[in-house]
Amino acid sequence: MALVELVRLPNGVEAELLRGRLESAGVHAVCFDAGMNIAESVGLLIPVRVMVLDDDLVEAQALMAEFGAG
Repeated sequence: MALVELVRLPNGVEAELLRGRLESAGVHAVCFDAGMNIAESVGLLIPVRVMVLDDDLVEAQALMAEFGAG
């Protein structure tokens, strides 16, 4: 199973909140590039990617729509 990008968010806090909500709903997720997004002004240049397993992508997209995220 490969990881695929679910969404890119402008800062690590939003990405971690979404990741936590996905995890609590049973969808494994990880955040990539959060360490690159240290300064607020850099947030738009280096977004944080929320990644999920390719098998979970459709479920994660539905949950994200339900959460009103992204």
